[in-house]
Amino acid sequence: MNAAVLLIVGVAVLLLGYVFYGRWLAKQWGLDDSRVTPAHELEDGKDYCPAKAPVLMGHHFSSIAGAGPINGPIQAAVFGWVPVMLWILIGGIFFGGVHDFGALFASIRNKGQSIGEVIAASIGPRAKKLFLIFAYLTLILVVAAFASIVANTFKATYTEAGVLDLAASAANASTAMISILFILMAIVFGFFVYRRNAPLAVATVIGVIAIILCMVIGLNWHPIYLSGKAWMIIVGLYIAVASVTPVWILLQPRDYLSSFLLYGMMILAVVGILGCHPTIDMPAFTGFVDTLAPTGTSLGYLFPALFVTIACGAVSGFHSLVGSGTTAKQLNRERDAKPIAYGGMLIECGLALISVCTVGYIWTQYASGETVTPTVVFATGLASMFSNVFGAATYNVVYSMLILAVSAFCLTSLDTATRLARYMFQEFFLGAGQTREDLTGWKKSITHPVVATIITVVLGVALGMTGYAKIWALFGAANQLLAALGLLAVCCWLGKIGRNNKMFYIPMFFMLIVTLTSLVFTIKGQFAGIAAGTDVVWCWVRAIIAILLVILAIVLVVEGVKALSAQKKAHQA
Repeated sequence: MNAAVLLIVGVAVLLLGYVFYGRWLAKQWGLDDSRVTPAHELEDGKDYCPAKAPVLMGHHFSSIAGAGPINGPIQAAVFGWVPVMLWILIGGIFFGGVHDFGALFASIRNKGQSIGEVIAASIGPRAKKLFLIFAYLTLILVVAAFASIVANTFKATYTEAGVLDLAASAANASTAMISILFILMAIVFGFFVYRRNAPLAVATVIGVIAIILCMVIGLNWHPIYLSGKAWMIIVGLYIAVASVTPVWILLQPRDYLSSFLLYGMMILAVVGILGCHPTIDMPAFTGFVDTLAPTGTSLGYLFPALFVTIACGAVSGFHSLVGSGTTAKQLNRERDAKPIAYGGMLIECGLALISVCTVGYIWTQYASGETVTPTVVFATGLASMFSNVFGAATYNVVYSMLILAVSAFCLTSLDTATRLARYMFQEFFLGAGQTREDLTGWKKSITHPVVATIITVVLGVALGMTGYAKIWALFGAANQLLAALGLLAVCCWLGKIGRNNKMFYIPMFFMLIVTLTSLVFTIKGQFAGIAAGTDVVWCWVRAIIAILLVILAIVLVVEGVKALSAQKKAHQA
């Protein structure tokens, strides 16, 4: 299969989905620009803060993308490019796009509150409490997985004798240095745009030039060489601070500028793929069981592994938390919801297709276990394509830019996830119509933004210390189960307000079956590890989390089905 043909066909299908299905959804739900959005109604300069569509698109996309649309498709490539491509296209248009668009729409019609509040309004307060517990556990896994990925991207390499290997560590040190400079530059950008009213167009041009300068400096000067554990602690401190600062200081400007890294990365990818137009060596279909296992660990059966491994890039529960947690509080106009939520999901699908092309290009290296880390596979594949078109001298620059872009997205997802977890933690202790100011005693203390954030960061970083590979399967299943519950929540809410919700039924029940099956396999695997005496403590931790997720999900589904049944009877009466 030619990679260029695969990409062109895939993007064309996604565009058709956006134009026709996206427009139909907007009509069915009744987007109305005359309504005041929560960003204006409740503006507080901290969490509720109107943002121009390009700025908010940058935040939203950078937050939902992370390393997901790169990691998932590359890992799932063991089943062949046909099932991966089909799930990306069908999942993105009919599952993920509906999920993201619906979650954002429901939130802006509920004062920018989270999916938990939407559940309280449409299913009941008990369901809200259960969902908040479920979402919080999932976000802990998000923090753990992405913190581990970032630390691995930055960490230095040591020889068996414990001596620092400068040559092997240089690329990671460059990425770390560029990322630090990028964060500092984003703070300056936010200050001038939001506090000195600098024209966005002028500031953007200067910001893009500054990104290039950050890369030049970082590639030539990178004095920081630290271990993965040290970087985990530093990343934890960073997200703790970043997630409690007003959004205009770091979140909005950094995510907006990060989007240009993304656009640059995707442009480089398209130029490389179309210019090189290689024939990908990956088989179309390898079978229903992963017998290849390039990392040394088999993904198991195609069902449910394919649909859990590819989350971002098809459908991801984390997106509903981003849309209803931060994006809804910054949406300027209702009509912006379609391009930002539905369009953002389909752009992510495009990135997932690019990932398929990259792993296909270096398939021999991947299948043999020579190059298996997804971010390295992605950067190596694209840099190789690009250098084949424009010369070997471009390889290192393109490779560094791609690794930087991935780490920037991971950092964005990290502090967004931490901020969302803090919201969930605080909401759990609030009654109907209450704010934190209404609380007293220990509840008021524990829901303080700093305290709630510290609890989240400590739990996430501690779990992340075990390595992302050990929690990725659990994270994937929890994330996809969260998507099923997000679909259930919006479905119930639309039914309550009398809007068409039939487009949610198939995605919702399919994802429930997939993820519950996956969690059962995960629990079985953890108990096998306990029986074998391997990493017993963390096997117990992961097993307990998985069991809790299954119980919470089943109870929530029962509550949701009851609510949908009651709505149906009410409409028939």
